[in-house]
Amino acid sequence: MTSGAGGLGAYLEVLRTGSAVRPFAAAVVARLPISMVPFGTLLLVEETRGSFSAAGLVTAGYAVGIGVGSPLWGRLIDRHGQARVVAPTVLVSAVLLAAFALAAEALAPLALLLVLVVVAGATAPPISSAMRLSWRSVLPERLWRTGYALDASAVEAVFVGGPLLLSLLLHLPPAGPLLVTAVVHAVGGLAYAASGPARRPPERTAALDGALGAVVDADPLRRASRVLTPPLVAVLAVGLAMAVAFGFVDTSMAATARAVLGDESRLGVLLASIAGGSVLGGLLYGLLPHSGDERRRLPALLAAFTAGLAGVAVVVGAGAPLPLLLPVLFLTGLCIAPALIVQQALVDAVAPEGRRGESQAWLATAVVTGGAAATAAAGLLVDLGGPPLSLAAGSAALAVATALALGAQPGWARSARRAAALDAG
Repeated sequence: MTSGAGGLGAYLEVLRTGSAVRPFAAAVVARLPISMVPFGTLLLVEETRGSFSAAGLVTAGYAVGIGVGSPLWGRLIDRHGQARVVAPTVLVSAVLLAAFALAAEALAPLALLLVLVVVAGATAPPISSAMRLSWRSVLPERLWRTGYALDASAVEAVFVGGPLLLSLLLHLPPAGPLLVTAVVHAVGGLAYAASGPARRPPERTAALDGALGAVVDADPLRRASRVLTPPLVAVLAVGLAMAVAFGFVDTSMAATARAVLGDESRLGVLLASIAGGSVLGGLLYGLLPHSGDERRRLPALLAAFTAGLAGVAVVVGAGAPLPLLLPVLFLTGLCIAPALIVQQALVDAVAPEGRRGESQAWLATAVVTGGAAATAAAGLLVDLGGPPLSLAAGSAALAVATALALGAQPGWARSARRAAALDAG
């Protein structure tokens, strides 16, 4: 059995491939708002309204918007190509995000803020699922897994760079950090849309055209049912539960920096620790031998994440100093990117032919929906019991994700056997 990544040399080979690196670099920039918007929103609304509950609600609105819009944009990318979808949507999303920042600073009604932030999220293009298609179009198949691991680690690096960049902008007027974020979002998205892989026409097959006939296209429920098969729904359920933990962690870290450490600027360091562990974990995971039974690794990864987050809750509850908290966060993060890599691989394995972009967008929807619900709930838990209570809730969500991954193993195995039989035929 050979490594799907082929060792460190495979990473170097990917990074020497100009047609892959250019869209990859643009996609990294375009995805910085993944981490900048939630925390910029959380800090802005909490600063102007003095409530973590209101801040969590508004922050969740952005994630809800992404969850609603991502499957639609993913489907349109499958049918019409990436550039024609990414360029206009990222511009609209950036403008609405800037409008939200200015409205929040002006103490606009909460209802208006929610409308602006939800629509800003709904118009944000699914860059991650688009980039996954680009890897497949510019790299040989033997390097796909290497590209996926590199991309998953880059997304986690975004959770380091985004908050750190945001923390450097906190000296600006309240709306300033999010206005800069809107510019970064637009520049990165447009650069990605202009790249060669993004401008390629979508792959079309006779089977796909038959599956997406006029009758099915006219019926959203029938159309969704062709994509949301039971094996895919199982992956989405695991991703949803895991994302709930992300939402609790995000808000808990903001509250820990302010209430436990007494310094809001420590937020970037806290997030950098857990995301740094995830980056390293993803890169190391990409070096492991590829296995057809990779799905079996997912429960173990999730169980380790569960235990790690429970440890973070204990350390925060004990009021431990920053030098002790940072290594615990780093170790907890080691399993995050590998778990995401396995979930994305499972989505590719069970997605209907020609619907990978839409299927990956459904995973993004599950992730942001779970994160949105948890972000709103975490604000309430922080107000009620402080960061330890919110972190403990995140650990419980991961325990649910672990159980779901264990229960889904037979269905995923059957799906893998069917796919192997089709390939053999």
